[in-house]
Amino acid sequence: MALEIQGMTPLIQVFDMPTSIAFYRDVLGFEIVHSAPPGDDWDWVMLRRQGVELMLNTAYEKPSRPPSPDAERNFAHSDTCLYFGCPNVDAAYDHLRAAGFAANPPTIAPYGLKQLYVTDPDGYNLCFQWPV
Repeated sequence: MALEIQGMTPLIQVFDMPTSIAFYRDVLGFEIVHSAPPGDDWDWVMLRRQGVELMLNTAYEKPSRPPSPDAERNFAHSDTCLYFGCPNVDAAYDHLRAAGFAANPPTIAPYGLKQLYVTDPDGYNLCFQWPV
């Protein structure tokens, strides 16, 4: 019997869940489909947008969370990139700019993909891309 796989959902750790929710839900348009604990004070959420799923988990339990993010920890996120299929990369750029998010204009990679790279509040790289 062959192994059947139907999707993949990355899990990333975030410093401040409300800040991350504001970015992924309010700027990128994901919706919360599961959360724990119930209510608005989440430690974990599963987000979904058009079949794309992403889970966020707080990096620290509330009593042990430091007052500000650890710069070394966030720097370590720079080697992680989430790639999103995005048929209109230019519209994504316009959307992010209109939402007040700093982003450099899209570029075309040597392998024929138009790409828009941004960084989320925790230092994870996101790339919105589509073939030229």
